[in-house]
Amino acid sequence: MLTYQVENDLSVAEFQAILQASTLGERRPIDQPERLQKMLEHANLIVTARADGKLVGVSRALTDFAFCTYLSDLAVDEEYQHQGIGTELIRQTKLASPQAKLILLSAPKATGYYPKIGMTRHEHCYFLDRVGELKP
Repeated sequence: MLTYQVENDLSVAEFQAILQASTLGERRPIDQPERLQKMLEHANLIVTARADGKLVGVSRALTDFAFCTYLSDLAVDEEYQHQGIGTELIRQTKLASPQAKLILLSAPKATGYYPKIGMTRHEHCYFLDRVGELKP
C-alpha cells in the first residue's frame, strides 16, 4: 500500500538511499552526507511516498507557499517507477502550496516525462554555477 505525506524531518540516510535507488543519484552529492543534510535542512516542503513503510519516492522543494515552489528533487526508486508515483508526488507538492506556481529543472533523462504528465515547458530558464562566471 502506497502512502504520501509531508515529511520535513526526513533522515539523511533515507534521502541518500532513495537518491541512490533512483537515477537522480547520478547528479546529486550522495557521497557527501553533510551536503545532503543541508539540502534537507533548507528545504521547506518534503513529500514522501512509502510502500508499506519503505521510502520509494521523494519530492524535495523550496517554497514561499504564495508565489513559487521550486521542486529541486524528484526521485522514485527504479523498482517502483512507471506506477504514477512521480506524478502523485508532484500533485501532493502542488496541493501543499496551491497558490504557488510549481517550477523545476528537468534531469536530462526526464525531459519527455514532464510534458507527458501535463506540465508546460518554459524556454527562459537560466542558471549560474560559479560566481566567477558572472560578468559585470
